[in-house]
Amino acid sequence: MEKPDLSGAYALTGPESVRQLYADWAETYDEDFAQGMDYRLPAEVAAAFLRAGPPAGPILDVGAGTGLLAAALRGLGHAGPIDGIDLSQEMLAQARRKGVYRDLTIADVTRPLPLGGYAGITSSGTFTHGHVGPEALEPMLGALISGAVVALSINQQVWDRLGFGPAFATLGNRIRDLDQHEVAIYGQAARDRDPSHAGDTALIVTFRKA
Repeated sequence: MEKPDLSGAYALTGPESVRQLYADWAETYDEDFAQGMDYRLPAEVAAAFLRAGPPAGPILDVGAGTGLLAAALRGLGHAGPIDGIDLSQEMLAQARRKGVYRDLTIADVTRPLPLGGYAGITSSGTFTHGHVGPEALEPMLGALISGAVVALSINQQVWDRLGFGPAFATLGNRIRDLDQHEVAIYGQAARDRDPSHAGDTALIVTFRKA
């Protein structure tokens, strides 16, 4: 069996392939990928979320993986409840060990979510090649209270190809304060580890539910 890597993750074609890759990668993901590539995106999303001034209340971390984003939020001083969802049971098992979540649920964000009442949603690394597209925006909005803040990363290379711009436009007055800025996904270590992806960037998108 080939060792899971970023190229394999970008080549995924559906939920079952996602589950299989992350089942194989879960135990080594933090050390092999996050540390090895100097993966900065979770910290960037966490900082953007807190800058946006979320209201008091629980947060839902979409595509929680091994819990890197929630850990970044805790590191920045956020003390409120954080729940997480992900397709991968094995990745959530790793997240549970970090002790940063109130609850963790296996769920598909492209379908109506079995959760709600959240004051915020965060997501890092989920809206990218082979993973999730703008079809997840509606289920996420349905899980939020009015005034809730959303901060999510979208791989810059899929923004146009998957139609994120038009998708946000169709939300119209259901959202407000839409903003975005581009960030580097990886740090210096990635240039030696994976030069073909080292320069990848993401758009950090923030908005409020009206």
